[in-house]
Amino acid sequence: MNEEVTVYFITNSDSWEEHDVLSDMSSYIPEIARQIIKNKSQSSSSSTCQSNQEIDVTNDGMQRLVCEVCSKYFTSRSDLKKHMKIHRNEKPFKCGLCDEKFTQRGDLLRHSRIHTGEKPFKCEVCHKEFAYAGGLQEHSRIHTGEKPFKCNLCDKQFTQRGNLQRHSRIHSGEKPFTCEVCHKRFTESKSLRYHSVTHSGQKPFKCGVCDKQFTQRGDLLRHSRIHTGEKPFKCEVCHKEFAYAGVLQEHSRIHTGEKPFKCDVCDKQFTQRGNLQRHSRIHSGEKPFQCEVCHKHFTESTSLRYHSITHSGQKPFKCGICDKQFAYNGLLQAHLRIHSGEKPFKCEVCDKRFTQRGNLQSHLRIHSGEKPFKCYVCHKQFTRKGDLKRHSRIHSVQKPNPM
Repeated sequence: MNEEVTVYFITNSDSWEEHDVLSDMSSYIPEIARQIIKNKSQSSSSSTCQSNQEIDVTNDGMQRLVCEVCSKYFTSRSDLKKHMKIHRNEKPFKCGLCDEKFTQRGDLLRHSRIHTGEKPFKCEVCHKEFAYAGGLQEHSRIHTGEKPFKCNLCDKQFTQRGNLQRHSRIHSGEKPFTCEVCHKRFTESKSLRYHSVTHSGQKPFKCGVCDKQFTQRGDLLRHSRIHTGEKPFKCEVCHKEFAYAGVLQEHSRIHTGEKPFKCDVCDKQFTQRGNLQRHSRIHSGEKPFQCEVCHKHFTESTSLRYHSITHSGQKPFKCGICDKQFAYNGLLQAHLRIHSGEKPFKCEVCDKRFTQRGNLQSHLRIHSGEKPFKCYVCHKQFTRKGDLKRHSRIHSVQKPNPM
């Protein structure tokens, strides 16, 4: 009795797994049916390869499928099929809650956790939970200390690729994010987001204590720490606590010695961007802070604050020993060291000690040879601002007051 056989031909859209299953059945099919299947399989494979990929053979004889659009390699036909949806912009998987579409089912599954709040990935050390495997992987480096992403210029290392990319802009000066209103450029997207709200003028987030309003919820959260005294960021070296992550980051450079901000004129380096900006005014001569009373200009806002007291005459801080009065508490504290003999600021080169930080900074220039104060008439340079002031009188008609 002849055995009836039904042969199903496999189309280009079917996967290799379906070919394998049919090949396993071939021992039960008459020889003629097997030949038909073989011919169809070869034809289908040739047609598919010509349509969207080429086959590349590696040195070890391994076959790889190559995408003809972007030349990316794949080891299986199913992976290549998924990849081709990117080029065809196919997004067959749609979220039932927000209508966002995805090319792959796995992407939709990961996206759905935004709505469900599901966090299936748990840290074995601190038990913190994450929605994505990648998030857990990045977090685990906090415990292991691993920093696989390294800067090619300063050798600084990072736990996340994104942090390295942001850091690299310090060296390149790249500012890829541009405000569409005023065309100001930023190194980070979040900086642009914060800035863009300044054009709208909206401040929807209000402090319940002092009624101050903010454009961003995060700004309100940080502001609230002024009232609560909360300092959630702790230095792992000296255990000092800080209210803001940025301040902790700046503080940590005291321990690491890192100085990522470099002056283009004299190559001096700084731990904070603000210090570099203030220093650069020595070279440019810029004095952006002006007294509203006498219109005198200053390079730093603190200098203007100190100066403005001269117009009011207020000196609320009084020395308990000699009754001398001061406009600021800092000036009083520095003065008290005259009485106590305390000299907390020490030169690491010659061990000389000073009562004030500014005196130490001036002294250090003797060792470094740095002369940041330059005469713009004859270009002579000086280690101290006072020396430059006295020198400048040579070029002007101004005479120094007799002693």
